[in-house]
Amino acid sequence: MSKDKTVAVVGAGLAGSLLTCYLTRRGYTVTMYERRPDPRTGKVERGRSINLALSERGLDALRRIDLDRSVMADALPMRGRMIHPVEGEPGFQPYSSDGERAINSISRGALNNALLEAATAQPLVTAFFDHRLTGLDPKTGDMRFDTPHGTVDAQADVVIGTDGFSSAVRGQLLAHTGLTESLDFLEHGYKELTIPARDGEFAMDPGALHIWPRGASMMIALPNPDRSFTCTLFWPTGGTDAFASLSSPAAIEQHFARVYPDVTALAPNLVDDYLHNPVGVLGTVRCAPWHAYGRVGLLGDAAHAIVPFYGQGANCAFEDVVELDRILDETGDDWDRALPEFEARRRENTEAIAQMALDNFVEMRDKVASPVFQAQKKVEHALERALPGRYVSRYELVSFSTTPYAQVQQRVRRQQRLLAAAAGAALLAVGALAAFAFRKGTGR
Repeated sequence: MSKDKTVAVVGAGLAGSLLTCYLTRRGYTVTMYERRPDPRTGKVERGRSINLALSERGLDALRRIDLDRSVMADALPMRGRMIHPVEGEPGFQPYSSDGERAINSISRGALNNALLEAATAQPLVTAFFDHRLTGLDPKTGDMRFDTPHGTVDAQADVVIGTDGFSSAVRGQLLAHTGLTESLDFLEHGYKELTIPARDGEFAMDPGALHIWPRGASMMIALPNPDRSFTCTLFWPTGGTDAFASLSSPAAIEQHFARVYPDVTALAPNLVDDYLHNPVGVLGTVRCAPWHAYGRVGLLGDAAHAIVPFYGQGANCAFEDVVELDRILDETGDDWDRALPEFEARRRENTEAIAQMALDNFVEMRDKVASPVFQAQKKVEHALERALPGRYVSRYELVSFSTTPYAQVQQRVRRQQRLLAAAAGAALLAVGALAAFAFRKGTGR
């Protein structure tokens, strides 16, 4: 059913491309604007991908428009973590209690291209690349873009910013409305490396997300269809054993031989990758409100970027698209009502996953190597098997369900309180039995 309103989607990344697919299904005429060249034909920026771990929330969004099979054709399932210690053999930790559930490694670029292809295949869609938003009047929907051929003016009835962490749409709302924002940067950055295929095969187990936990820092690796691994270093940006302190080939080689000894033999281009791939920033975006005048809105990272340590950035953005689509159904495509309602429903959930992602950074870089943590995980999986549906771990709720993130936090807290109470009762019972046995043995 055709709609009278025109929609501009600023940002043709993952969220923008998926949103466009949903909007055209609703009958909207959509124009996409992207500041970068067309990623399907242009040169990919080196070392800026961070492979994605697509899980149930993202898959649910793809299924609703029949894109899951085509998009996931080259995805690789990862059923757990492979922990690489400094010394000794790697150890596998399954994600689920049955060891069967998996998150899916997929190239950000490949996923973006697949979604962009699906979006631009629709007759109601026009896409413009090399268009950098430099002006927006939130009251009228008038926009201005810098392009290689000069300044371009455009207008739309509705403008949705899906242009990521450094959103130009958010910047325009900051300049012209009462929007406020905070950008909380980590003292860690990221840099990508590559472990190539060895004799045409994977050099490591492709069924796992590989982690080298080192306390204040870590490295991870995700498999690719060409049998390589994309590795990401998450290191402090300053101090010793940090990006700033390693600048020469000799220093790089010595550091990896000491801290990541099994990697040096697997990554023949280690020094070149390290020296030439950029250091990316990591942080959390919070802003309010996400909308203005019933015609401009923010979605995905543009509204609520998070750190990548739960693998939920893209999944959360895809869930945004599903929720906005649901609200448009409920409001009869009344954007004046839909945009505020979207923020009202999503804010507590995006705040919840932002905190859980920060917490998971500590878990991944430090706790996963601890015998105590590993024992706790075994107990947790045993409880899930013994109490199916009644006890579910935080990881399973986040990655393998569509339970709202805020409800996940609440449920996990309740479970922890019940376990603490049960443990306390068990200790009291043991103490009472011991006291009874003592009195009986002494005749008291």
